[in-house]
Amino acid sequence: MALDLIIRNARLAGARPDQPTVDIGVRDGIIVALEPKIAADSPQHDAGGKLVSPGLVESHFHLDKAMIIDRVPLQPHRMVRDHMERTASIKHTFTPEDIYARAQATLEQCLLHGVTHMRTQVEVDPNVGLLGFEAIDQLRKDYAWAIDLQPCVFLQEGWTDVPGADENLVSCLKRGAPVVGGGIRYDKDGPAQIRRVFELAQEYDIDVDFHLDGGYEVKALDYPQVCEITDRIKWQGRVAFGHGSKFSCMPVKEQAAVGKRLGQSGVSLAVLPATDLFNAGRHMEHTVMRGVTDANTLIEQGANCTISTNNVLNPFTPYGDCSLTRIANLYANVVQRDGPHDLGVCFEMITSRAAKLMRIADYGVAVGKAADLVVWDETRPSDVIAKCALPLAGFKRGRRIFTREFPTLQRPS
Repeated sequence: MALDLIIRNARLAGARPDQPTVDIGVRDGIIVALEPKIAADSPQHDAGGKLVSPGLVESHFHLDKAMIIDRVPLQPHRMVRDHMERTASIKHTFTPEDIYARAQATLEQCLLHGVTHMRTQVEVDPNVGLLGFEAIDQLRKDYAWAIDLQPCVFLQEGWTDVPGADENLVSCLKRGAPVVGGGIRYDKDGPAQIRRVFELAQEYDIDVDFHLDGGYEVKALDYPQVCEITDRIKWQGRVAFGHGSKFSCMPVKEQAAVGKRLGQSGVSLAVLPATDLFNAGRHMEHTVMRGVTDANTLIEQGANCTISTNNVLNPFTPYGDCSLTRIANLYANVVQRDGPHDLGVCFEMITSRAAKLMRIADYGVAVGKAADLVVWDETRPSDVIAKCALPLAGFKRGRRIFTREFPTLQRPS
């Protein structure tokens, strides 16, 4: 059997401890064999009995405004929520070279943490124009060897009655942007923006990804309108939104109803724990709410949910090392989930469930799927989350992207 790569002694998710490991045979970037002890003289990587999973999927990210925390004004007080204003205050300084360099550095760190697919939100507000879209589109082409990068164009700071806003977004769609989104919270007519996003989605036959239902006022919710339109135009499976932190402020029975409705309409939710935890409860002096929705509860009712990083080193989230397993671990801590089952679901939210949100058809460790693979220094998905595990090696379509060596103690002789 002629193969381009064999990953030997791989342990797959769901395998029992007493089950033998398998070899993964790759040809032309595709998994063509999955069986014990493949007989072939081909380039090899020995997984050593460790877990091999599909690559991680960042389902909601902001590459264009990453790594700007050292350039924005300092926050004057903890109880001030001025992240939008501080970010907007420096957008006039953005250049194509600047956006590309920051996004490139961020993307490379994501690659080293096992990410092989990403949906990145790209702002095209008039104060930045198309600079971000053009820089990210160039980055997408330059790094196609390592990652599938899917831009979602949207207006962060408002759409209704903003001169040039609609034109900017439509220009990106005409140039091939595959996803359209919206920042509903910052528009003076959020329902109108939702309707316009769906109009464009239909016109250009593309997917939808909103920023939706952030905050804590549970009497004002936008997701029902999104579900209603999704059902009416039959866009099920093609609609997602990020945040949903209002759901964390509901009783569990009401959260379950949200999960059921999302599941029925085929609308996915990306929970963004680092950002929502940092921003939640700024109106509260003490006993501050967490603001992170328990996606496991929604999943139990049929919804598809994911976990994603969202921001890295900017006013919305002034932290980050691009480790998606760390973000998933943070989520599990905040919503108080543990054990093999619940943490296994957390791992699904950064792999198969995120791939479902992005409609990645050739995803998974199975014959006929793309050889986008990660080797972990653990044997179970739940342990990857519990220990914020780092990957040992990563492959994109069978091509080695990185390997990692861990430090070792130098014991006295």
